Amino acid sequence: MRQTLVSFRAGLAQFLTPQVWKQVHQAWRPTQAASRWTVQPLFWVLLTMTWCCGDSEGERFASARAFYVACHQKQRRPGASLQGFQMALARLPMWVLRALATALRHPLARAFVDALRIGPGGYVPVGCDGSRLECPRAEQLQARLGEAGKADSAPTVYVSALVLLPLGLLWSWRLGKGTASEHHHLRCLLSTLPQRALIVADAFYQGYELYAAILAAKASFLVRLSSRSRLHKDGALRLERFRQGVVYYWPEKTAQDQGKPPLRLRLLRVRGPKADVWLLTNVLDPRELNHRQIAQLYRWRWRNEGLFRYYKRMLAKVKLQSRTVALVHREAEGSLIALQLLLALATPTRPGNATRVVPDRPESPRRMLLRIRGAITERLRTLGPRQFAAYQEMLERVRCEDRWRTSPKVRQSWPRRKDHKPPKPPMILTMDEAFKMKISKALQSQIA
Repeated sequence: MRQTLVSFRAGLAQFLTPQVWKQVHQAWRPTQAASRWTVQPLFWVLLTMTWCCGDSEGERFASARAFYVACHQKQRRPGASLQGFQMALARLPMWVLRALATALRHPLARAFVDALRIGPGGYVPVGCDGSRLECPRAEQLQARLGEAGKADSAPTVYVSALVLLPLGLLWSWRLGKGTASEHHHLRCLLSTLPQRALIVADAFYQGYELYAAILAAKASFLVRLSSRSRLHKDGALRLERFRQGVVYYWPEKTAQDQGKPPLRLRLLRVRGPKADVWLLTNVLDPRELNHRQIAQLYRWRWRNEGLFRYYKRMLAKVKLQSRTVALVHREAEGSLIALQLLLALATPTRPGNATRVVPDRPESPRRMLLRIRGAITERLRTLGPRQFAAYQEMLERVRCEDRWRTSPKVRQSWPRRKDHKPPKPPMILTMDEAFKMKISKALQSQIA
């Protein structure tokens, strides 16, 4: 356990460098310098709450705070209440959290980006996809976030994520309402891409304006097509023998009518056992990316789906816990940073002159999460007697709710929930003479 603890802290030190913390402190200088919740304890407790165990938010806060106290014995103690932590977190501007995410991309780029380049062109495959996160049915969330999907559905937050392929390592993300546009999120994330990035996306990411924005950002794309796309090819075409070729993409409403130039792209057909996959890319030269490499790149796109599985199931983020808009966005942003660090720690590297990633045998993120939880538990044992007693008392206080309730827990009518109907009273019948004789005979035979 001691080796696990050292490796955990040493692994975090590779990414949470002093330069990263310096950029975070430069992004925000609070006016209340006497507050117990400064930037560093806020971030440490927020990240550790995503990693540690606990059935409630209060339990995870108690463990995360105790872990921070055990690791920083010579520094000032942060606040001891969950409500104070949430108030301090709500005062923290969102751009400070984004500054931490931006600063983390520099050590991640040094460790992984150059080792993932493919082909003579040196393309970095980056997957793109999105998912919705359910939120509590609080009045503020229902009023601000609204519905996305079925009628009377819970408020949701939409997250679009970019991952480094084939590792499935989270690179950058964008948050919005449940009704947010994936195309708008991707256009906002183009500035975070590494040099010579190749965006790999499914059939939802189709459109002239999106392709033009990607090309304007000096990036490339590999997108699956559907029947919604209309392409033009010079010369005759035998569809049954088509494998790859140059086509022109020039839709009428979004390009021809507005006087925009056509896009000269490359169309590929990857045959599969169930259905053929049609892919469109702006990489025209087959020597830079051949047919086999492009087929493999699109197979790796499934690791983007695995990212949301880790986030929702492994870290239990199917539903966020915060009940205000400010805390919901900060909880999502902090948990995504924690997931990014977790996946970076689970990615094995080979030391040497240039770090080389080993994508064929990555360590299980679940196993790395268990190692982190073991390191947290082992570190809590180093607390002093009074500190450990205070930690145990805080756990007991949040685990048992002993306050006297004056009103029921349910405060609002839940949609799509059937009203409870109590059972009706039983039917009581009057016995006639024949039924009385029948009962007496049955009782006498039982006695005999």
